[in-house]
Amino acid sequence: MKRESTSYGDAGFSEFIKMAFRRNLGYDEEDFKKPVIGICNTYSEVNRCHSHVQPMVAAIKQGVLMAGGIPLEFPTISIGEMFTSPTTMLYRNLVAMDTEEMISAQPIDGVVLIGGCDKMAPAQLMAAASADKPAILFTGGPMENGEYNGQTLGACSDCRFYWQEYKAGEVSEEEINNINAQLAPTAGHCMVMGSASTIASCAEAMGMMLPGGAATPATVNERLRLAKETGKSIVELVEKNIKPSDIMTEKAIENAIRLLMAVGGSSNAVIHLTAISKRLGINLELDRFNELSDSTPFLANLRPAGEYQMQDFYNAGGVPALLKEMEPLLNLEEVTVTGNTLRENIEDIVVNPVYRNIIKPLDNPLYPEGGIRVLFGNLAPNGAIMKPKAVIEKRLLQHKGRAVVFNSLEDMENRINDPELEVDKDSVMILQNAGPVGAPGMPEAGMIPIPDKLLKQGVRDMLRISDCRMSGTAFGSVVLHVAPEAAIGGPIGLIKEGDIIELNMEKGVLDVLISEEELEKRKLDFNPPVFTDYDRGYPKLYREHVLQADEGCDFDFLTSNKSQTSMRFTHS
Repeated sequence: MKRESTSYGDAGFSEFIKMAFRRNLGYDEEDFKKPVIGICNTYSEVNRCHSHVQPMVAAIKQGVLMAGGIPLEFPTISIGEMFTSPTTMLYRNLVAMDTEEMISAQPIDGVVLIGGCDKMAPAQLMAAASADKPAILFTGGPMENGEYNGQTLGACSDCRFYWQEYKAGEVSEEEINNINAQLAPTAGHCMVMGSASTIASCAEAMGMMLPGGAATPATVNERLRLAKETGKSIVELVEKNIKPSDIMTEKAIENAIRLLMAVGGSSNAVIHLTAISKRLGINLELDRFNELSDSTPFLANLRPAGEYQMQDFYNAGGVPALLKEMEPLLNLEEVTVTGNTLRENIEDIVVNPVYRNIIKPLDNPLYPEGGIRVLFGNLAPNGAIMKPKAVIEKRLLQHKGRAVVFNSLEDMENRINDPELEVDKDSVMILQNAGPVGAPGMPEAGMIPIPDKLLKQGVRDMLRISDCRMSGTAFGSVVLHVAPEAAIGGPIGLIKEGDIIELNMEKGVLDVLISEEELEKRKLDFNPPVFTDYDRGYPKLYREHVLQADEGCDFDFLTSNKSQTSMRFTHS
């Protein structure tokens, strides 16, 4: 509090005036010789997934005091997926900027970051990487399972499933309302392995969260104990001067990617881990995800790709138990926020055989390879993402079909259920201009709705391709993050109605079947869109500086200036 705060050009006067304002915080002057811990409190009634964190903040404070530190709360931007327009991804970078600047500008020695809803935790990890003061991520935790008529419900995989069945006429008005009432029954973020659970699990695997922090439900007493232990641990990190750059190393990020593959986690994590890496000067290329996926079995039987949910994962031992099962694949000497190595953290963990239906053995996995696949081809020269284990119709993993093209979100919403739309179960639906620049902010619209007329015929999956994202809770034959995006002249924006699209998952190839000459001609004829929706403020800044999906969608002026350490593998 004395070393890092406002200067008034006179050192003596600066200290004199600051002392006057420190006194009324309720601490003695001697207290400020102790580690000062900032608690980035993202409590918000609008951000529903953070509306329950106040008791956890109190427990963190208690832990800081018990360890001999001084806890001081401060607010930062808090965004929630359901109530932020047009999309939280647009504002992820703003949260990261706000958080980084407040960590850097304020007289604190370390910080606890309160995450939860999808984009908050990755933004905070990006900020921690750049500010590089000792930091720990703590989240509000997942909801408990919902239930309807004896069947487990999960937000928001079942939001999507039952809405689709309602549109198909298989679920009544009364039933859909009753189901809706049980989809989000307690405090916390989504309780399937969606984006929030995924990034929390990755953070734990890379050492930025205390063991057990990702899966512990929001409602159990264990989360308050973890909050208190987090408060203690951040003081120890300050005393040992262990910073995020010491923890989030290249090898630690590799551990996070392996965890992502083993849980069948959200495709959003590919963007977030890339952005975090670039903040650290690590050039994480998409090829690396394929390399690690090919050598990492899918072990956690969790929705939407599996059967169980976070509450069940918690009972099975959570991320520590899964990491123990993955031990031969991991970089075990990486330091974590406990002050110990990953090896030491999981040394005494035993995977309970009772829960082998949830955490599979390494030699008997759910699938022999990981849950995410990166595709390349003339349609996605810089890559695209797919979750093949979340596909319903496996035939679509090797598929050729006629393109049905929507040139914007509005166009899709206006025409998707038009009875005259020329579409069948073998068509490939293409959504253009929904990427980082085009939307802007890559909305979670990639799970393009199946047209009502096909739903009523029994169709439940189709191949869908876009330059936007989809929620980690979503499912189906969906190709996402196509780069470069349509709005900047990427090939996805050059597709025309009736073009034949080919997906070959086995080879990892996504192509539009036209000649190179025709593709080049279309590129020459391309006219970039003229945007009139945002002509000022942050959204304008976003459009002018956002990087593409394969680069993490961070701002070009926020990535590290350090010499880049490459994690690139040659793509053939």
